[in-house]
Amino acid sequence: MTEASKKGEGVVLVTGGGSGIGRVSALALQAAGFDVVVAGRRAAQLDATVAAAAASGGRLSAVVCDVTDEAAIAHLFDEVERRHGRLDVLFNNAGSFPPATAIENVTLADWNAALAVNLTGMFLCAREAVRLMRRQSPRGGRIINNGSISAHVPRPQALAYTVTKHAVSGLTKQLALDGRAHDIACSQIDVGNAATELTAPMATGMLQADGTRRPEPRMDAAHVADAVVMIASLPLGANVAQMTLLATTMPFGGRG
Repeated sequence: MTEASKKGEGVVLVTGGGSGIGRVSALALQAAGFDVVVAGRRAAQLDATVAAAAASGGRLSAVVCDVTDEAAIAHLFDEVERRHGRLDVLFNNAGSFPPATAIENVTLADWNAALAVNLTGMFLCAREAVRLMRRQSPRGGRIINNGSISAHVPRPQALAYTVTKHAVSGLTKQLALDGRAHDIACSQIDVGNAATELTAPMATGMLQADGTRRPEPRMDAAHVADAVVMIASLPLGANVAQMTLLATTMPFGGRG
């Protein structure tokens, strides 16, 4: 990314851009002046993101893509390069949150499904981003991984999710280290209870460490989008290695 990116110039790819944090962040990035491509599995949801940008006078484009499909990921990045010639920022956002399940009831299929989306999908997108960022001119770019506060403190009965988010932290650190030689920076945002469709159950009651179920505070997802825009706008000489952003009064320290 060039110094001009500090003014919101550059090309950004947002995975999981059809809803939730992905959609809000894509719209905020577009409003900040970035050229934005959104990707996701559901065409109708992506179309809604594109329409939301158009309604406010903006413009972004979409590519239908399943992040668990290696060939689809390769096609996605080919499309980004074909449309824009380069990629400056990847917001590696696509993920899933499986229902709470005791460890003895976690099936291998459910385990593999969580790893496929939350970890392998992030790896595949990061790998393609690095390949493109290394060969483009000017070279380099930025990868922002959407982690979770579960990368630090687990929820009850969330084995597969917790393991994947701990692994994302390792992925982020490795990308940041290996990216140095190629002008590629990598950050991680660990979010706690942004108000989206995915976190709607938190407003009614979530299982706590003491066995009770209690509602949890949530924050506006726009605050996460603001953080993504801030990190995306930094020159490549500066980086936010890790950020924890959460609703102030949500249970986090000690999970209770």
